[in-house]
Amino acid sequence: MKSSISLRDDLLSVEGVFGPDPAPLSVSSPAACDLMTLGILALVTSTGCASANALQSLTDAMHIPHLFVQRSTGGSPRTACHLNPSLEEEEYTLAARPPVRLNDVMLKLVTELRWQKFIVFYDSDYDIRGLQGFLDQASRLGLDVSLQKVDRNISRVFANLFTTMKTEELNRYRDTLRRAILLLSPRGAQTFINEVSAWLFLSSEITDNEILELVHSALGRMTVIRQIFPLSRDNNQRCMRNNHRISSLLCDPQEGYLQMLQVSNLYLYDSVLMLANAFHRKLEDRKWHSMASLNCMRKSTKPWNGGRSMLETIKKGHITGLTGVMEFREDGANPYVQFEILGTSYSETFGKDVRRLATWDSEKGLNGSLQERRLGSDLQGLTLKVVTVLEEPFVMVAENILGQPKRYKGFSIDVLDALAKNLGFKYEIYQAPDGKYGQQLQNSSWNGMIGELINKRADLAISAITITPERESVVDFSKRYMDYSVGILIKKPEEKINIFSLFAPFDFAVWACIAAAIPIVGVLIFVLNRIQAVRAQNSSQPSPSASSTLHSAIWVVYGAFVQQGSESTVNSVAMRIVMGSWWLFTLIVCSSYTANLAAFLTVSRMDNPIRTFQDLSKQMDISYGTVRDSAVYEYFKAKGTNPLEQDNTFAELWRTISKNNGADNCVSNPSEGIRKVRLDYRVFHLIFVLYQCCLPEVNE
Repeated sequence: MKSSISLRDDLLSVEGVFGPDPAPLSVSSPAACDLMTLGILALVTSTGCASANALQSLTDAMHIPHLFVQRSTGGSPRTACHLNPSLEEEEYTLAARPPVRLNDVMLKLVTELRWQKFIVFYDSDYDIRGLQGFLDQASRLGLDVSLQKVDRNISRVFANLFTTMKTEELNRYRDTLRRAILLLSPRGAQTFINEVSAWLFLSSEITDNEILELVHSALGRMTVIRQIFPLSRDNNQRCMRNNHRISSLLCDPQEGYLQMLQVSNLYLYDSVLMLANAFHRKLEDRKWHSMASLNCMRKSTKPWNGGRSMLETIKKGHITGLTGVMEFREDGANPYVQFEILGTSYSETFGKDVRRLATWDSEKGLNGSLQERRLGSDLQGLTLKVVTVLEEPFVMVAENILGQPKRYKGFSIDVLDALAKNLGFKYEIYQAPDGKYGQQLQNSSWNGMIGELINKRADLAISAITITPERESVVDFSKRYMDYSVGILIKKPEEKINIFSLFAPFDFAVWACIAAAIPIVGVLIFVLNRIQAVRAQNSSQPSPSASSTLHSAIWVVYGAFVQQGSESTVNSVAMRIVMGSWWLFTLIVCSSYTANLAAFLTVSRMDNPIRTFQDLSKQMDISYGTVRDSAVYEYFKAKGTNPLEQDNTFAELWRTISKNNGADNCVSNPSEGIRKVRLDYRVFHLIFVLYQCCLPEVNE
């Protein structure tokens, strides 16, 4: 293909234009040699790194200026192209496209976003060696970075990690998978962003439409980095250049096809413009060296004499083209590059949208802040709108004076009053219209308090709300002041009065043995007493003091059993042995009875039919539920619907909780759940402390 470029009425002939080469070494070099035989003053190429190295060796040998524009493959971000250094220190290759600065931008962004642990997904077309500098700097900063290669045909396999991370087995990867950098093509990124996470997508070759598709498809917070070019003061060029990542609203819709031009093509245009500018200046200075026909295949071929002079003229050039300012440093690189950082935004009018957060350029670095505006210490005199949900003892309705606005009290209200006093602001508090904490709906919007914050209807939300990864992706939370696990609230069983409960510590057989032992020992004492009385009469000794009747002996034994003793004395050795053994027996029995009685009374108070989720799922007599659209509700839903969950406990629980879409067993607020537990023997799941003395709580 032949063409020409006009610059101030001079013609610069373009000898040939070749398409991208599939086989770098077997096609690019012969094509360049064919051009050199025609006599050329420079070579402008847009290839990959392998072709660039081959062409560099050729142009260095022939002293032909080579303007190289690196082209990325597969739509994935490009990596640095390391060209072979020339042995003679005569490098004729100039990098028209600026060096890859994505590593610097990524490091600045993760630092601004305060990411400590994240994962980097890259596709098979991406050269992982380009991340070495980023990984080294991240390691020095103490960042925990994980890498994961994603092949195009199995990308959904890795995307499923974001679903399975909700299981206990993958819970330790939660912090890593919640923040991810995507070095993928826009189509490859679509697979991942369907899950809730914080996404950082980097690509120079991405259009406005592709960005809007990513933002609207992403369930989490999406941040996009792409290259932009400064505006031209020439209104005639502004429309065309604005289509190249500036502002498509200023352009003629009929020229929308310009959106599809790749960034490498823009640098190609500016490279040819730079070459034409250098050619014109050579003609003005009358220092032109005629072009010579060069043969690459002959060893005797001498390089072009005018190559060095032409190279120096190009290096001294300075133009403003489609990509902005283009000039070359001493090392042959074009230093000027600028990126814009786009982020997800929410508005009541347009819903989810995209807005510019900041810019980054090679001279000034980051210009702007990636952090959303937070309420700071400059709240003096402001009136903030506060949304809440009633939940005892955190937020409760106080007794109102007739005609006065509704007042609230509780632990959270005390905290809010203290903040208002210290920071000097006032507040207007209202309840969430639907009375819910906040759940993401199928259309990616949120209800409850979270929805009020996202839609800018409220400045603050205060209540006993649970911090979840999904909620953290759209709003900011303060430091948590209470950690509590999921519990089970059960109605306390009715106390049954039993007059025979005193006999419960011992089995019936033990009581029977004790009842039999008392008369037996009494008979033995009576016999020994009679024998002692006969001996006393024969030996003129004093008669024993023990009772001589049978019932008196049994009474003495019974008195010893209940540890009351008796007034009689025991003189004989045999009776002392018997009574000593009996006293030891009664001591052991009474001590055992006291201990068993205390344990029995304690166990009876703690005896609950349900102690774990497994017990709850196996029984069919007691119904159970939780608050709809709450963190506990979503927890059971995620566990119960996860196909990788090996234990079917949560599947059984979710089957009961979600019966009739939760209308049968679930409630709209915790107060209603507590009322149902009090009136009916059912179970209610909760996630914070409830000071209800008549409702015992079982922690899981």
